Amino acid sequence: MSPIHDTAMGLSSSSATILVALFLMSFLYVRGWRRIRGVSASTISAWRGASFVFGISLVWGALGSPLVTYDHDLLTVHMIQHLLLMTFAPALILLGEPLLVFCHGLPRFAQVFRRPFVQRFSRALSRPALCWTVSALTLIGWHVPAPFTLGMHSEVWHAVEQASFLGAGFLFWLPVVEPWPSVSMGPQWSTLLYLFLATLPCDILSGFLVFSDRVAYPMYFSMPRHFGFSVLEDQQCAAALMWTCVTLVYLVLAAILSIRLLSPRSFYRGDLVQSELRGSAASQSDSQRLEAV
Repeated sequence: MSPIHDTAMGLSSSSATILVALFLMSFLYVRGWRRIRGVSASTISAWRGASFVFGISLVWGALGSPLVTYDHDLLTVHMIQHLLLMTFAPALILLGEPLLVFCHGLPRFAQVFRRPFVQRFSRALSRPALCWTVSALTLIGWHVPAPFTLGMHSEVWHAVEQASFLGAGFLFWLPVVEPWPSVSMGPQWSTLLYLFLATLPCDILSGFLVFSDRVAYPMYFSMPRHFGFSVLEDQQCAAALMWTCVTLVYLVLAAILSIRLLSPRSFYRGDLVQSELRGSAASQSDSQRLEAV
């Protein structure tokens, strides 16, 4: 059996571990969500809790579901994994205000976020320029043929690749979602510019793969073919999928943000979580809330 298929089998065998880890995170989140709802019923709404759980399920879908068995055979499936890990799952998880909820589920965990250096680190980490650069380099870097082939032939590097996509996804969405304890780094309209610039690396990569008449990753010639796709058709389908999904997500989000900015009463980041807790961890009300758990 080839090393590539050995890698696929290794990933499949780790599904149970991934499932247990994600289930534990979901359990801790639900426990914290129930406690914070006991403090104030409007603090973390039900849709935020559902968003977190759905985001966690997408991580499972990318890393532990039967989808993994086709990862090394089809670039389209590989691209679906990247979209789940970098575009969809991180955004949904951050919308659930995970750190705030975990602070209520694990009270000692809350002490960490009241420390000044943690707040400074949070502000530095959520700078849009840093988040954009890391996500763009991650996207382009792992799709260069040499690193891509390395990741597909090595179980360790494949895990590093997937972890970097998930981590870069969280970084990318920080300036957009701005979950607690991150703070806004600029005017609200700058988010629209951020989303527009984020489409550029995707457009460049997708356009190259869609319109190229050469296969960028020759390793797929030795893989079994599925669903009647040739290697080149698989490449074009994967690129078109990424291009379409990312563009639609950013476009819809930009439209929503534009409507909110133009509305007489802007409600962007207007819920109780953002208004009471963002950027005010040192205030008396926040200290009492976190210590009361």
